[in-house]
Order: sequence, then C-alpha cells, then structure tokens
Amino acid sequence: MNYFKDKVAIVTGAASGIGKAICAELNRRGAEAVIAGIHVGNMDANAVGDRVHPVRVDVTKAEDMQKLVEETVLEHRRLDFIFNNAGIAVGGELQEMELTHWRHIINVNLWGVIHGTMAAYPVMVKQGFGHIVNIASLGGLVPVPMLTPYATTKHAIVGLSTSLRGEATGLGVKVSVACPGFVRTGIYNSAIVVGANRQEVVDSLLSLRPIGPVSLKATKSDECACAILRGVEQNKAIITIPSSSKLAWWLYRINPGLISYLQRESVKKFRKLLNNR
Repeated sequence: MNYFKDKVAIVTGAASGIGKAICAELNRRGAEAVIAGIHVGNMDANAVGDRVHPVRVDVTKAEDMQKLVEETVLEHRRLDFIFNNAGIAVGGELQEMELTHWRHIINVNLWGVIHGTMAAYPVMVKQGFGHIVNIASLGGLVPVPMLTPYATTKHAIVGLSTSLRGEATGLGVKVSVACPGFVRTGIYNSAIVVGANRQEVVDSLLSLRPIGPVSLKATKSDECACAILRGVEQNKAIITIPSSSKLAWWLYRINPGLISYLQRESVKKFRKLLNNR
C-alpha cells in the first residue's frame, strides 16, 4: 500500500533542494503537499506536481507558521505530516563572524523548526495522529569546523526531535529527524561566507568528505528525498543519508579523537590556503 496516498503534508523551504524534491516525491505518491517558503513564488509549482499548493511563508515568524497550519487544516480537515526543512548555511571561521550571523542562522534554522513544530504539534495531538519530520544534517551528529553556527543549529534540531519523540509517542504523534550528509543542492552557493571566498570554504568542506576509512558520497536531492520518506514510513527516530553518513556517525562515536584529528588537519590546510593567497 502507498503510505502517503491522500495524506496532507506541509513542507517548508520547498522552493529548491531537498524540500522541492520531497514535494515532488510526495506528489508522485498521491499526497497533497503545501509547499511553503519565502521563494515559492519564483518556482513553477506545475514542475513539482499537480497536487502541490505554494504558499509564501517566512518561517522566522511564528504567526506565519501558525496561520499556515491553521489554514491547511481548515481546508483539508487534517494534517498528516510537516517537514520542517527550511535552512541556510554560514561558513568560515568563527573568529571572523559577528552576532548578526548567529542571529540570522538561528532565526531560520532553529526558530523555523521550533515555529513549525509548535504550530503543528497541538493539532496532531488533538487529532491523535501525525508525523513531524525535522531536517537536520550529518552536521547535527558530528562536528563540522568552518560551519560552527550551522552545526550548532543542526545539533539543536536533533536534540529537539529526539526529546520530543519521547513525549509525543504516547499521544499518537511521531517525530523523526533526518540527517543527510553532502547533498547536491544550492545551499553551498547561497551560503553566507565570512573571511574567505565561497570556493575556499566549499573546498575545505569537501576535504572533510573522507573521514578515516569512510568516504562521504554526495547524494542527489531526489535520492535524498526518497530516503527520507522511506525513513518516515519506517518511523525511524534518526534518518541518516546515505549509508556512508551512518558509518561516519558510528566512527565518530567510537573514535572521536580520529575525527577531531582529521578535522584539525583540514582547518590547517584552509588557513594555509588563506595565508598563501
């Protein structure tokens, strides 16, 4: 049976990348998808599917998310899924950053997830069913130098999701957190980069892909979306994508010293590159 057929889902950050791919896959499986975000007006909804409904929403505003959930439930009489996916990245060394960078990424990455969760959770509790899916990152399970604010928000999302899961289960609500590794999306091109040029930071991050014996494979957005939905269907608490990310997480837990050493070496290479340019 098709687990998602005729279900109602909200997806934030759905104008591109993982969010857009999730919407397309939900549509293919017969779900009604409300695609929400600041830039959805710039996308061709028909390219995603005929059962998608674009709504312009700013996830940093609690009232926007509250209104989105209320209007979705009013129209469809239920809410089966919310995918809190909207996110940005801030790259570079922390010593070069300002508090404005922190506030910006926390407002989008963390408060966006909190706003979506707080709007949808009471509705799902009242229904007695529903599934909250928060999109974090492998950077929410392992440290990522040069992306410290990003990793901070993603670690927080993992903590929020796994903690709420324990509360929600007894009320009929499921909670999962997806932690994809490197995914081919536009987040690297749109990232805020401080103290270096964009390519230098991207190259530094890519140098982290081999973690000891594990090589982190870059995943396509549609493959990532399918893996996330498969994990949702199986009600996994933490969905790691792809299998190499799961191995990297396992390696970090059993040998954090090795990971720390490799990451320090990567930072040294990055600083040397900056000094020689």
